[in-house]
Amino acid sequence: MSERDSGSSGRVKPAEATKEASPRAKTPAQAPFGAFVRKSGERAGGKAKANVENAGSEAAAMRAETAESWPADAVEVGAVVDAYGLKGWVKVAAHADAGHGGDALLSAKRWWLMKGRERQSAPSLQAKTHSDSVVALLGGVADRDAALALRGSRVYVSRSEFPALEADEFYWVDLLGLDVVNLAGVNLGKVADMIDNGAHSVLRIEYAAADKTGKPGTAERLIPFVGVFVKTVDQAAKQIIVDWEADY
Repeated sequence: MSERDSGSSGRVKPAEATKEASPRAKTPAQAPFGAFVRKSGERAGGKAKANVENAGSEAAAMRAETAESWPADAVEVGAVVDAYGLKGWVKVAAHADAGHGGDALLSAKRWWLMKGRERQSAPSLQAKTHSDSVVALLGGVADRDAALALRGSRVYVSRSEFPALEADEFYWVDLLGLDVVNLAGVNLGKVADMIDNGAHSVLRIEYAAADKTGKPGTAERLIPFVGVFVKTVDQAAKQIIVDWEADY
């Protein structure tokens, strides 16, 4: 399904044997970033890589931001790991590959950067894939020293600037919080996280449950995001319908 904020973003599509994009979902506590999943198994593979040049499309300026000016729909999609070349380009480790949710880094007109408590934003003048990274020229970053100063910054993109998906694709970030209900109408809990196990994406669902002493708490169940189990994803109704028993 497709998605990584916000801390998060990625996309997905439940397929019998679909290779999905993977944000940094290596631990259940980690939010998905930019990856996607496919909803059914008709087609495998991702979208083609994008190459977007926005040079001259916006004023080339880096500006300071505050929590109040930060986009409400900001989704974390990567992190600046180094400078690239001598002319101010930055190198970003994307949380999902370009073509698999990382496309947002390539197409967004403005990047939002957070480093510690410091927030800033800059227009993306040029962005392209380079090996397994994304490199970009940001407005207001004129040389290598300025690019190096951005190392460690977490990169966010407004969800509204994510590339459009096909009907059977979903960004991970859009699946978080959805109710999961089985074919018998039993509520199995809410999607708390998405996990990539290498073969396909997995829904991590949390639900209310008592511990051995009867004390109220939460438990989790994992449901593979593949077509044989995931039947319907209804974002408008905030619900996913699955073929899965409550006692599995």
